[in-house]
Amino acid sequence: MSIESLILIVVIVVLVFMCLLIFLTRYKKCPSDRIMVIYGKVGQNTDGTNRTSKCIHGGAAFVWPVIQAYQYLDLTPLSIQVDLKNALSRQNIRIDVPSIFTVGISTEQGVMQNAAERLLGLAMNEVQELAKDIIFGQLRLVIATMDIEEINTDRDKFLEAVSRNVESELKKIGLRLINVNVTDISDESGYITALGKEAAAKAINDAKKSVAEKVRDGSIGEANAQRDQRVEVATANSKAITGENTAKIEIAQSDAARREKEAEAMRLATAAEKVQSAKALEEAYAAEKEAELARSAREKATLEADVIVKAEIQKRQIELAAEAEAERLRRQAAGEADAIYAKMEAEARGMQEILKKQAAGFADIVDAAGGSAKDALMLMLADKMEDLMKVQVEAIRDLKIDKVTVWDSGEGKDGKSSTANFLSGLLKSIPPMNEIFEMAGMELPEFLGKKIGPKEPPKLEGPEAEAAPGPDAKPGEKLQDKA
Repeated sequence: MSIESLILIVVIVVLVFMCLLIFLTRYKKCPSDRIMVIYGKVGQNTDGTNRTSKCIHGGAAFVWPVIQAYQYLDLTPLSIQVDLKNALSRQNIRIDVPSIFTVGISTEQGVMQNAAERLLGLAMNEVQELAKDIIFGQLRLVIATMDIEEINTDRDKFLEAVSRNVESELKKIGLRLINVNVTDISDESGYITALGKEAAAKAINDAKKSVAEKVRDGSIGEANAQRDQRVEVATANSKAITGENTAKIEIAQSDAARREKEAEAMRLATAAEKVQSAKALEEAYAAEKEAELARSAREKATLEADVIVKAEIQKRQIELAAEAEAERLRRQAAGEADAIYAKMEAEARGMQEILKKQAAGFADIVDAAGGSAKDALMLMLADKMEDLMKVQVEAIRDLKIDKVTVWDSGEGKDGKSSTANFLSGLLKSIPPMNEIFEMAGMELPEFLGKKIGPKEPPKLEGPEAEAAPGPDAKPGEKLQDKA
């Protein structure tokens, strides 16, 4: 055999041994007091979703390296001390129910999966605290649905209700309830103590009643026997027997009176206990009423504070909105004012440019007229004359005059005919052209005529000039007269 073959055989043997060693080290056995939880890639559920873990209680399983890992859940029972105080019963009486609960991780398939999902990696004290919180809540819930008499007398019913409610909640996290032990039940108002005293008094009274009845039966039987004996022995002793019977009757009456007094005393004691219990309940109800009133007042104050704060916030929001709206309107007004100012400024600049152009045009017209303003005005009038005539024609265009008939009856006043007078009046009704031009602020052209002013008096010389009146003289006054 060659060296290469020997090396190959050794390598194969080593590989087989390592595989076997890995298999032996990864094959894990689960003890009876634990649950082995294998997590990682552990397969799929029936609905196609990936399984979160695989739980094994007892037996063994192979844990694949790299893709799987495992941990243990301890099945050791946990004892939880639950000191429930001031739990409110259905009668609104607060009681103390100290109890001890024993719980542990469940080995049921569905519940065991819940434990693997919710308790894996938690320490025992953390699991204990979690279970304790659940037990507290369910215990209070059960007490709130039962009367104190049921809790105190029918313990089996109370424990059954507690076990049913607590275990259904513990299963959600993978736990099961093993045992419940209620040590004692008490209340602050003394209601349970009063119930015990009432039961004890009733038992004592029943016992006393039974003893008295037995004593009475024995006395009656003894008296009857003695009576028969005396009757049989001798009728002569009838008086003695009658006296003895009378004495016994008196004794029986005395015993009956004594028992009646004892029963009356017991009745008074029971009534006093009931009255004290009722007063204690009344005080407890009054204290609870005061607490409820204080709580309602606190809630009312809290509600009023919330409403006032909300109203202040809304008021501040309205003020801020109004200030923002005012600022927006102010900015809008400022923008509109700036726009109007810019528009008016632009129009003013345009008007200024128009006036400048018109002034330049007027200057050119004056230059064309040889520097004479009157000639320039005449040129402008001649240019606008056609427009003026159009305006005058438009003014009388709509007047319809078919014909004008003048009847002349001959000469009239001042040697003028009626036709001449009519034409004269018609011409006088037309305003002179010179006045029209003056009203328009213009001067009549010279080729249309001149306004005739007052004639100057002829210059006189010599004595005639001296005799002529001055310009300020009154009519008919002469120079000599003035002197």
